[in-house]
Amino acid sequence: MTVTVHEPDKQRLPAKARSVIAILLVAAFVVILNETIMGVALPRLMTELSLPASTVQWLSTAFMLTMAVVIPTTGFLLQRISTRTVFLIAMSLFCAGTLIAGLAPGFWLLLPARIVQASGTAMMVPLLMTSILTLVPIERRGSVMGNVSIAISVAPAIGPTLSGLILQFLSWRFMFLLVLPIALLALALGARRLDNIGEREHQKLDWISVLLSIPAFGGIVYGLSRFAVSSGSGIGVAVGGLALGLISLALFIWRQIQLQRGRDPLLDLRAFRFPMFRISVVLLCIAMIGLFGAIILLPIYLQNIRGLGSLETGILLLPGGLLMGLLAPTVGRIFDRFGPRVLVPPGALLIVLTLLGLTQADDRTPIWMLLGLHVLLCLGFASMFTPAFTSGLNPLPPSLYSHGSAIMATFQQVAGAAGTALLVTIMAGRTISLTNAGTPQLPAEISGLHTAFAVAVGVGVVALILAFFLKNTKPAAPPGAAPDAVPAEASEAMAADR
Repeated sequence: MTVTVHEPDKQRLPAKARSVIAILLVAAFVVILNETIMGVALPRLMTELSLPASTVQWLSTAFMLTMAVVIPTTGFLLQRISTRTVFLIAMSLFCAGTLIAGLAPGFWLLLPARIVQASGTAMMVPLLMTSILTLVPIERRGSVMGNVSIAISVAPAIGPTLSGLILQFLSWRFMFLLVLPIALLALALGARRLDNIGEREHQKLDWISVLLSIPAFGGIVYGLSRFAVSSGSGIGVAVGGLALGLISLALFIWRQIQLQRGRDPLLDLRAFRFPMFRISVVLLCIAMIGLFGAIILLPIYLQNIRGLGSLETGILLLPGGLLMGLLAPTVGRIFDRFGPRVLVPPGALLIVLTLLGLTQADDRTPIWMLLGLHVLLCLGFASMFTPAFTSGLNPLPPSLYSHGSAIMATFQQVAGAAGTALLVTIMAGRTISLTNAGTPQLPAEISGLHTAFAVAVGVGVVALILAFFLKNTKPAAPPGAAPDAVPAEASEAMAADR
């Protein structure tokens, strides 16, 4: 059975559509939560598995690499394979990887298990977004995308807290074993109730594009991730990986442009013809740089400078993550009624001001003030995520839904790695420079954090400027129209402005 697109004049989605979205939302939340839950556990794994940090770090690096490689192929998969089949493949891979990880006797099996998990995780967010674009009328997408933001932004925020709680009382294996029942439940519900969405197309897989995408996105993510943990000769490896990724990416883009003239591209870049899509992608990348930077820098500050434990740090950061979840549906409803301009510029301004406040934090800053700054930071992110997602995807014709979703997910993955690498490298470099100059360790670390947050402020200013150009546009082509029917310029005048 295939679910049909809901008519825009209806006030309530059909029960089938609500059921599909609910199942996909739960599944996406679980897989994204798992993505960020590992960071706090790495020190414990170093001790219990008797491994150096450089080896254990591969549990996170390999996950990111797999995500970066698999996500670009989901645009093709979602048009070639039925929605239900993609969901079953994704969740089966995730459940299998989670079970193997929870039972793994050592690192030699834990690492492949994380790769299997990542393969399933990579398919879920593009699948969820594509399904919403197909099922939900444009007048309701903001509200529904608000629920998507719970999975995309809140799961990473509460991941460290949950991980800290588990590690405080249980073995690291329970980070996987406690997630497994929820994932299996989502898989069972999907197998029973999930219907196919939209129409399949008989595209041919371009293997040259696949082979180019592996070093392109994998090399960039690997190079960026190594910058944050490398020194000396390791920097050369990071630079080499990044260079290989950029060269391969240029070839990948050239290949996709060539394929658009007569064959099926692996990742259809014609989505970039739409101005709002371009602006939204940049905004989301900047937001992910700030979000992942805060996720990394704040725990470093709280644990290394303020002396808090992992559990205390997780609890301190929890209110902000919960606030993002509680506000997301409300932000979506406001977007549906007023558009993005009442949300995104104030949200970007709040992010800039909050990060500016964090540049003044030191070893005597009151904890309540840090809590307040983090809550305000999360409020700013909550005001940006849903409007940016929805404004960027709304103008696309149905034939570009899956490709647009995959492009956004890919760029977010790269931006997350870039944010972590950029800010951690700046912090470490400033700290080492001051220490070598004779500055005591604590003031040097504080200055390093201040410098990293100052760079984050600069990135936030770019987002603030772009926020004033974001607007809500309706699809430029009627349902079923080919993307080629849309003018290359995709003028901003092509739809009603809110």
